[in-house]
Amino acid sequence: MPVPGIDVPGLGCGLAILREGKLLLYRRRNAPEAGCWSIVGGKVDHMERAIDSARREAQEESGLTIGTVEFLCISEQIIEEERQHWLSLIYVTEDFAGEARVMEPEKLPEFGWFPLDALPVPLSRFASDAVKALRVR
Repeated sequence: MPVPGIDVPGLGCGLAILREGKLLLYRRRNAPEAGCWSIVGGKVDHMERAIDSARREAQEESGLTIGTVEFLCISEQIIEEERQHWLSLIYVTEDFAGEARVMEPEKLPEFGWFPLDALPVPLSRFASDAVKALRVR
């Protein structure tokens, strides 16, 4: 029997930030998927709309001021070896101000802007789903 809050999927959000055809990715230091490159994002807080959470997480993690965002796709990650299960609403934007930087070095120590046809590896499952959706958009 699942234990509420422990053995149930988490609700996450993410934001694919595009600039001149390049995607902003950060390398993750911690689980899930430590060492993978990923879009910015995180947990949706209780009573916070997912779209607002995606904007907040992106601003906290990148230092950018985020404007208009649009829904991109849903991503489901089941990572058995880490006992992680996430459903994530992913959004996309090209509307932002400022320069990306490392804001949380203990979690996301490096970043880069990457063309969709020259992405770093490994990509997180979360970022892979976003990239697939971006390519058919």
